[in-house]
Amino acid sequence: VDQFDAAFFNIYPREAEQMDPQHRIFLEICWEALERAGHDPRRAEASIGVFAGAAFNTYLLHNLAHDRRFLERFTAEYQSGSYITMMGNDKDFLSTRVSWKLNLRGPSVTVQSACSTSLVAVCQACQSLLTYGCDMALAGGVSITFPQRRGYLPEEGGIVSLDGVVRPFDHRAQGTVFGAGAGVVVLKRLEDAETDGDTILGVIRGFATNNDGAEKSVYTAPSVRGQADAIIAAQEMAGIAPETITYIEAHGTGTQLGDPIEMAGIDQAYRTRLSASSDRPVVNVGTVKGHLGHLDVAGGVAGLIKAVLQLQNRKIAGLAGFEKLNPEIIRQLTDSPVSYRFPASPIAWEPGDGIPLRAGVSAFGVGGTNAHVIVEEYQAEPQTRTVDRDPQVLLLSARTPSALEQMRVRLAGYLEANPENDLSDVAFTLAEGRARLPLRDAVVACNAPAAAAALRERHSAPVKALATPRVVFVFPGQGVQRVGMSRSLYEHEPVFRRELELCDRILTPLLGESPLSALYPQDGKSAETQARLDQTRLAQPAIFAVCYSLARLWESWGIAPAMVVGHSIGEF
Repeated sequence: VDQFDAAFFNIYPREAEQMDPQHRIFLEICWEALERAGHDPRRAEASIGVFAGAAFNTYLLHNLAHDRRFLERFTAEYQSGSYITMMGNDKDFLSTRVSWKLNLRGPSVTVQSACSTSLVAVCQACQSLLTYGCDMALAGGVSITFPQRRGYLPEEGGIVSLDGVVRPFDHRAQGTVFGAGAGVVVLKRLEDAETDGDTILGVIRGFATNNDGAEKSVYTAPSVRGQADAIIAAQEMAGIAPETITYIEAHGTGTQLGDPIEMAGIDQAYRTRLSASSDRPVVNVGTVKGHLGHLDVAGGVAGLIKAVLQLQNRKIAGLAGFEKLNPEIIRQLTDSPVSYRFPASPIAWEPGDGIPLRAGVSAFGVGGTNAHVIVEEYQAEPQTRTVDRDPQVLLLSARTPSALEQMRVRLAGYLEANPENDLSDVAFTLAEGRARLPLRDAVVACNAPAAAAALRERHSAPVKALATPRVVFVFPGQGVQRVGMSRSLYEHEPVFRRELELCDRILTPLLGESPLSALYPQDGKSAETQARLDQTRLAQPAIFAVCYSLARLWESWGIAPAMVVGHSIGEF
């Protein structure tokens, strides 16, 4: 919480100091999430929304309000209508600050539903995407409370663990332990993500939220019916058979009351939707809370991220702290049509009969707002890719020299670990999916190992980008003509080839022969073919055609010249 890069986001040090660290960290991970997704928000044409929530702000109480001078300034500020400090500490401004700092123009909504907040935010983001309220969305939550290192007084039958350990669904479960964390996912309509060539980690097939209503003993109690109804609604929206969902990422608080009720709700949902002819399906159950503790409002998105990682790796993580199933859960599942498993150690997760792996993710909030999401592994059409051997330009940009150096080291390490990568993909992401920051550097290479080596050896000072960069196209005159010049561009760049052939069609009737055939003769390069091209009547049109086609290629890449200069035929 003390490592916020305020200067990166153009936030004054004093403002950052009096800002809830939940706001700071959520802003940072939203930036990182968009970078990982390969989208520069400041250049994106898409409408990007933000749906998120934060835990109760204890930083204001514990770290700021004990200072009487701060309270006096805060009161005076509030009474005068200046709300700078309040906006850095109130939940209402969590999402809108992200939208402002990252220039996101989609809906920006702070969501609050206690422990289910971040998964409800995911559901609301999905709804906005389906109704075209936005084209992309950030959804998640953050929970960081102060003091960060503190004890607590447990009570028998209470929500917090008696011995400081979370053991979800275990016979020794005695309560939960609250952790600290933040999570966010980038969401997009599947067809758009496929069209744009995005990296797709998983597919949300269905989602649902509801509330328990009054059918429970006390306000804070969970409800079997409410949780079951949310799961059923998400499954029905997904339009899939329940037996194809072979993993449940449970809410899993590890309490004597909550765990049996949750399993009863899961089982009721399966009983309701399983067909009579179904074989007894096997459903694995796990929860991230055994690993991280209860992340409060961020718990739902943490569970979703864990489920997606398991889909990607086709492996189910062991249920931390699990030894033997809670006897009450054993009793209520005695006649269940489903075989539930609680793996204590990691196990392989294999799909069956062409059906993709699917998981249900639950988050239930105190007060009864329940959320459930069905997520499926992404199965892309197999593609045959060849490693690109043409030179690629890898562009790097950062705000400081040290950050640029770290970027070089990280990229080199990635390329060394993934030598089979198509370098053109890497070059595209660096050019189009990263923010354009003031300090720039670049290396040119033909493949990943060569690029890694160039990055390791790079010691030159970075170039400071101009606020309004201007590009000049400089073209040569007669004397540069060579048989075969720009042949690689002609063979691999459609725009260059199209423009060069257009020039050839116009010039051939005027010259009585084809300048293209002089540039790329069928019998290859020889002294005779070079002597032919050296004739002024062919050399000048050929040079012009190549330079003209090159200019059109650059323009197709979005490079517009502020000036064009040359000498001799280059003046044209």
